Amino acid sequence: MQVTPLDPVTFAAALIRRPSITGTDAGALDTLQEQLEALGFVCKRYPFGEGEAFVDNLYARLGTSAPNFCFAGHTDVVPTGDAAKWAAAPFAGEVKDGQLWGRGAADMKGAIAAFVGALSELLATGWTPNGSISFLITGDEEGPAQNGTKKLLPAIAADGEVIDHCLVGEPTNPDQMGEMIKNGRRGSINTVLTVTGKQGHVAYPHRAVNPVPKLIEILSEVTSRALDDGSEFFQPSNLEVTTIDVGNVAENVIPETATARFNIRFNIHHSGASLTKWIEDVVAKHKDEFDGEISTAIRVSGESFLTQPCGFTDIIQDAVEQVCGSRPTLSTTGGTSDARFITHYAPVVEFGLVGATMHQVNERVDVSDIKTLTQIYRRVIEAYFA
Repeated sequence: MQVTPLDPVTFAAALIRRPSITGTDAGALDTLQEQLEALGFVCKRYPFGEGEAFVDNLYARLGTSAPNFCFAGHTDVVPTGDAAKWAAAPFAGEVKDGQLWGRGAADMKGAIAAFVGALSELLATGWTPNGSISFLITGDEEGPAQNGTKKLLPAIAADGEVIDHCLVGEPTNPDQMGEMIKNGRRGSINTVLTVTGKQGHVAYPHRAVNPVPKLIEILSEVTSRALDDGSEFFQPSNLEVTTIDVGNVAENVIPETATARFNIRFNIHHSGASLTKWIEDVVAKHKDEFDGEISTAIRVSGESFLTQPCGFTDIIQDAVEQVCGSRPTLSTTGGTSDARFITHYAPVVEFGLVGATMHQVNERVDVSDIKTLTQIYRRVIEAYFA
């Protein structure tokens, strides 16, 4: 098969022109699949969910033998915000002043295009992988993440697919290319705490049960605990109260209900289960001291994980250093990503573009950075199969 090298900037712009806000693919996966099939990939779609929860996913593979080196990512993007505040139309994929503008440029259509571009350059020389290369692409990373990678992985495993190593193209560099590789992530647990008392007149508190002081007591206890001191690759876990709601507009009424939400970003010293038990134990103790109801709704959106430094991380660090001139650090900072699901199937690391403008109005990346990332990905692919 004769392969023509793909311009990654042009392809990234084509992907951006598909307004694939989570829940609406808008042809983004079709655009990617068409290009991968032109490179010789065998593609299969994996749709999950119905109605508003429907998500389409793509798995594509070139080759049939092991090892299987997988590139994972997502074509869905967050909403644009106020489009009138953009200096360039958010879905035009416009290049100006040496930058590619548009929603998804950094997170992460630019990285997908860079990996496809790197691979096309190699295949155009007659190179073939001594094994297989695959793409695991979802349309549900920025949203609930329930009908995307989480379900796609067991589905391809049921089809006999085995991933040996995985690179996720999330924007890992804070300010410039070559700074940081993510070899792990902290976990995340969200709690809604509701205290229900009895409404009454503030002048007759003995006839009411005020939920606000009890809510404050519980929050004081959970926020005063130092969860841990961090570890070699992880910063200390932190608990942050994100809202406290009473909704009382009257100045002479004791409210019936008070609610708070808090999130814990936790490292490998904890698990979702251990933190859930701690929260439930604290609440149970306060229930015994309160003449009302206290309830919690706890959701673990991801566990912490770590890919230990190894030959795979060395390959990526070496490639970045060869192209950028400096060795990137291994880090576990930042939020969650779909790597939290992939880690149960294969060693996984993340490396992509500069994320300074991701999720912002005027999201954009330097055209030179996309080209740099393409060079890095090409070296990674070559070294992996060497």
